Amino acid sequence: MSKVFVGLSGGVDSSVAAALLVDAGHDVVGVYMKNWSKDIAGHHCPWKEDLASARSVAAHLRIPLKTYDFEKQYFDAVTKYMIDSYQRGITPNPDVICNQEIKFKVFLQRCIDEGADMIATGHYAILKNNRLYRAKDRSKDQSYFLYRMNPSVAPKVLFPIGGYDKSEIRKIATSMGLATAKRPDSQGLCFVGNVPMKDFLGEFIKPQKGEILDDTAKVLGTHDGAFAFTIGQRHGLGLGGGKPYFVYKIDTKKNQVFVTTDENSSLLNKDNFEIGDCVWWDEQGLSDGLSIKVRYRSADVPCSLEKLDIDRYRVRLKSQERAITPGQSAVIYQGEAVVGGGVIL
Repeated sequence: MSKVFVGLSGGVDSSVAAALLVDAGHDVVGVYMKNWSKDIAGHHCPWKEDLASARSVAAHLRIPLKTYDFEKQYFDAVTKYMIDSYQRGITPNPDVICNQEIKFKVFLQRCIDEGADMIATGHYAILKNNRLYRAKDRSKDQSYFLYRMNPSVAPKVLFPIGGYDKSEIRKIATSMGLATAKRPDSQGLCFVGNVPMKDFLGEFIKPQKGEILDDTAKVLGTHDGAFAFTIGQRHGLGLGGGKPYFVYKIDTKKNQVFVTTDENSSLLNKDNFEIGDCVWWDEQGLSDGLSIKVRYRSADVPCSLEKLDIDRYRVRLKSQERAITPGQSAVIYQGEAVVGGGVIL
């Protein structure tokens, strides 16, 4: 059997992933990744509680637990990218970049250097024949966040819980006596916890008053920084009365935010857009039967692709989609298989 290093976050999913590998006879080592430890804007970072939970799980499973401190690597690769993106008026996805740069690059290499044959995490996804597929539990599927994992590392990665429903994972944890069986799932930013994005960004970007304008260029109100908004946003605008407003444009150079009350406006709804900085699991599969997710919780939309140059594609949708947001990832599927994807331009 293989020597497998498992990322133990202190939650139920990674706990059960480790337990299943132990049961399968693998030589398992738990690893807690310390990516962030600072409280933000009065919001508590729960890393100590998470580490204590990971230690409890490792002790229960009788496996060793290592702690890897990746705070510097995380800040340099993920946090700086996120701050820079918001400053430019685009909306990044830190979970996607964390998987690409930390979990399946820095973490993987450290584990291999320390004797691992493979690594495992508690992600809901399936790797089969070095291809990435959606998880059995579509409501928990995380293939969207994993599409930027370098396909070349797939032979070194295991997703033990991808073939289970979340309810089954809770039952397995209970039957094995794991202390994490009833621990709530983590929420919010992937590395800080339940911190509003505006509060987090306010620690790094100086607030500056700006205008909120409608689609006739009429000034409706003010804001504390265009960086804190995202396309499609309808809450937290501070605009009263009548119909809800939706953000359709952000100009960080002029520090202006543009809104409309027309939910069907072409300013807010599009049937084509461009992607770049692409990662492909099967570039030969860019043909028939494709669908795309333009955000994690969006429904699949049938699509076609047109290659514009070496790393830029035009995506054409069968129907219009609201709030296609620059900086977010668009992930392309063929049935259950991830074909690849890119960053919305």
